[in-house]
Amino acid sequence: MKILVGWHATEDELARFRDAVPGATVVAPKPEPYLSRFDLTLESIADTISDVDCFVGWVMPDGALNIAKKLKLICWMHTGCDELDLQRLKTLGVQVTNLRGANSVPVAEHAMAIILGLAKRLLFKHQACVTGDPLEVFADHTRSGMMDGRTIGIIGLGQIGSAIGKRAKAFDMRVLGVRLHPERGAGVADEVFGIDKLHHVLSQSDYVVLSTPITQQTEAFIGAAEIAAMKHRSILVNVARGNLIQEKPLYDALKSGKIVGYGADVWWNYKNAYPATYHFPAPSRTGIQRLPNVIGTGDQAVNADDVLDRNISRSIESLNQFANNTPLAWKIDLDLGY
Repeated sequence: MKILVGWHATEDELARFRDAVPGATVVAPKPEPYLSRFDLTLESIADTISDVDCFVGWVMPDGALNIAKKLKLICWMHTGCDELDLQRLKTLGVQVTNLRGANSVPVAEHAMAIILGLAKRLLFKHQACVTGDPLEVFADHTRSGMMDGRTIGIIGLGQIGSAIGKRAKAFDMRVLGVRLHPERGAGVADEVFGIDKLHHVLSQSDYVVLSTPITQQTEAFIGAAEIAAMKHRSILVNVARGNLIQEKPLYDALKSGKIVGYGADVWWNYKNAYPATYHFPAPSRTGIQRLPNVIGTGDQAVNADDVLDRNISRSIESLNQFANNTPLAWKIDLDLGY
């Protein structure tokens, strides 16, 4: 079995794969200049990907599938798989595993940090402290929001959403969940609803967190009607995918005060716009990230202690299952996208 580690891995990282998958041949991209060692170009792997059985990585360069004639498994080092051509992979007979659940704790912690930052107006109050500006006590524009006794609606009650709900419970919040299959149970939530009750949950929630996969059904599913259904002066947080939200209605709601705060670790992917960008170089064409009631980070939720080591371990688990012809525990459904 031949494995391509699809980033500029350290010798220690490559050794982990060699030691953990006995008998496998482990190859890496050709050395080349890069901004991030997790970048990957087609040129750097063109000589090796043609006969690999398994690919592990964060990026699949355009054109790679044209020459990866023996590829049978992609260990995708993300939870979301929307950057992969899943229907083509299905046609080619390539299986895909992902990291669902592996990063639920760091993402949940990041979501709670954003919620707290918005509720307590930390950036605004920090800047006032830096500049020495006095803040009027108990005024509408200075008073912090509370989480105790408030309702949080978690849209996408999977492993990340459940981890967020667990932490919200520590703040004595009421937790409502929305999931595709509510019959699977509420878990940590006080109540769970199907997607047909989305507007109901939005209308009840002081805080709304998006933690759902992006699919054909969920792309741009938070639009003007959904924002109108939200509580006046509620807070919206997105730790899933930027393209879940329609950008202009969100911008208008933030400017009008309908939504009092927005926080995101994910931004829009302008696939069919000019200039075309991946989601973090241009957070928002409308400048949402510059609004005073917004806290933004650029794909930083999993930039945390322990994460890389855990993600490599997950990919090694999938590689061993593949090598031993046992069921892939983290295999995605190529039709559903997760």
